[in-house]
Amino acid sequence: MAFSGLGMAHLQGDTPPPACKLVYQDGKPAPDWLHMKGQVIYIDFWASWCPPCVKSFPFMNRLVQEFAGRGLWVVGVNLDEKLNDAEQFLANNSTDFTVLLDMDKHCAADFGVIAMPSTYIIDKKGYVRHIHHGFREGETQALRDVVEALLAESN
Repeated sequence: MAFSGLGMAHLQGDTPPPACKLVYQDGKPAPDWLHMKGQVIYIDFWASWCPPCVKSFPFMNRLVQEFAGRGLWVVGVNLDEKLNDAEQFLANNSTDFTVLLDMDKHCAADFGVIAMPSTYIIDKKGYVRHIHHGFREGETQALRDVVEALLAESN
């Protein structure tokens, strides 16, 4: 399956995402990606200092509103050095999606995050199917189309 306009993951759909030790904002451990098999996972690495990240939040909220009932889990993984920076950002930017923290930045390193934001879309079988770096308004329809196509696939 090819998605026009955006590059496919170099993993070609046969490699699971790296295991990560992420936590919720309250410090409780988040589930591993393997526990989410059967859902499409939209993972977005972001930081408070990233201007395109601010623009991506309304889009991710729209994805949740449109597709959560169909099995989409949208996760924003924060990479700020100081938790207070993330908390202030979140106080000013509403989120309908799950926010997790990568306190030691190992998850971002294991995913190979090279730009902010960086998005990784995992299919229902638990494989990385799409990687996208940056965020521009003109790309939202193509990203939405990737999500919708993956949601339409069988497990």
